[in-house]
Amino acid sequence: MKPSKEITNGVLIFLGISIYFLIMDALGYADLFYLRLFNVFFVFYGVNRTIEMNIAAGKSKFVKNAVSAMYTSVVGVVLSIIGLVIYSYMKGGDAYVQSLSKTFLFGGNPSIEAYSICLLFEGIASSVIVTMLLMLFWNNRLTTD
Repeated sequence: MKPSKEITNGVLIFLGISIYFLIMDALGYADLFYLRLFNVFFVFYGVNRTIEMNIAAGKSKFVKNAVSAMYTSVVGVVLSIIGLVIYSYMKGGDAYVQSLSKTFLFGGNPSIEAYSICLLFEGIASSVIVTMLLMLFWNNRLTTD
């Protein structure tokens, strides 16, 4: 059984973010929050790829493409958070997360669970933004052709 394009592209988002994060961690830049902002490019890539695949298959309904795009990005975000939780426990648990969160949303010393929940909300918010930006881009492109 072949996985859906949403799951495939969500896994691509996860792989891109994971490899990028591992490279940043290996170079000692994992604590620099502004470098983590580049994660959004992997989400843009995966979501855009899903929308392009839908359009190539003749599916041009706005709502169906938006749901498909949102599903793709949420799969990528959830897999990335699961990966970060596993990696954090492998690297020392809460002490590792505290080294990452110096410039993040927290005022104190977050646990892995608190860090992950905040990243989930941040990831879902960015997923909505990316999905709406790309849907507007593709909707304008399809209606003007």
